[in-house]
Amino acid sequence: METHARSIAKAVSWRVTGTIDTMLISLLITRSFKLAAAIGLTEVLTKSLLYYAHERAWLRIPYGRKPAPAAPPTQ
Repeated sequence: METHARSIAKAVSWRVTGTIDTMLISLLITRSFKLAAAIGLTEVLTKSLLYYAHERAWLRIPYGRKPAPAAPPTQ
């Protein structure tokens, strides 16, 4: 089971990567650094929240999981 802190860390690292991509594409299309930064900031806020919610929802879905191995008996 993943902790909330791990889900947040994963969301932040993914969003940094995604935001850099979005800002570069926005800069190429608009030729405006200010507009590209505004698009990137909006995108990082909304998609971080969506990713966190998505991760937490998937923790409730058993699809594709393997059962944990049984612990050896203690003496």
